[in-house]
Amino acid sequence: MAYSFAAKLTGVSKRYSDVTAVENLDLEVKKGEILGLLGPNGSGKSTILKMLLGLVKPDSGAVNVLGVNLMDASLALKKRIGYVPEGSYVYEFLTGLEFLDFAGDVFQISLEEKKKRIEEFLKALDLEGRESDMISSYSEGMKQKILIISAMMHKPELLLLDEPLNSLDPKSARIVKNLLRKLASQNVATVMSTHVLEIAEAICDRIAIMYEGRLLALGTMEELRQRAKMPNSGLEDIFLELTGTGDVKPIVEELLR
Repeated sequence: MAYSFAAKLTGVSKRYSDVTAVENLDLEVKKGEILGLLGPNGSGKSTILKMLLGLVKPDSGAVNVLGVNLMDASLALKKRIGYVPEGSYVYEFLTGLEFLDFAGDVFQISLEEKKKRIEEFLKALDLEGRESDMISSYSEGMKQKILIISAMMHKPELLLLDEPLNSLDPKSARIVKNLLRKLASQNVATVMSTHVLEIAEAICDRIAIMYEGRLLALGTMEELRQRAKMPNSGLEDIFLELTGTGDVKPIVEELLR
């Protein structure tokens, strides 16, 4: 069945006890776009990604991913999605190669194709020669690379990335950013949560600014500049203006007392 978007949340809300993580959210992710999710800690970014993956069930509203209502989703849908969680959550008792081999089997990649893709990614991200080492011996950046490879090696149609460039060295970060743009040209959609505003400004087609569980603003950089009435401004100034957190001078002065 044809579908016009990669993912869509309609009237979605989610509460954890007395805390509202996401409130009445309407958000559509276009095919082939990189959508950046920005917001302070606790603004709902990770919850949105987990709802799109089906790890968290919304209290109300509907979530549609790749033309399928998540309430009706099967395991087959999950195989069309790639996910990098925040933090290096990998099985440290495995070697890097064992972890990637396991991920390839989960996504039912053929033996020949799996071997080829793993070798290509290991080379591109400077992990050649370390794939037989235990993951427990890896740096945080190396663990992050393994997670990124495991999320991309099965050629997903939708990527859900929670702070994906954390701990990466500049070269690897540039490779991942270029890869995301290449995948976008192949109609792969990416939803990326990040605190690094420069990254969002550089590679995201549109940016969604979350604040206290609500969607505060959504658009291209130019549209956000118009919304904030700040022509020629960068994303950092726009973000601080729209979230009402721009006056940081008193905080700095207090810290220096």
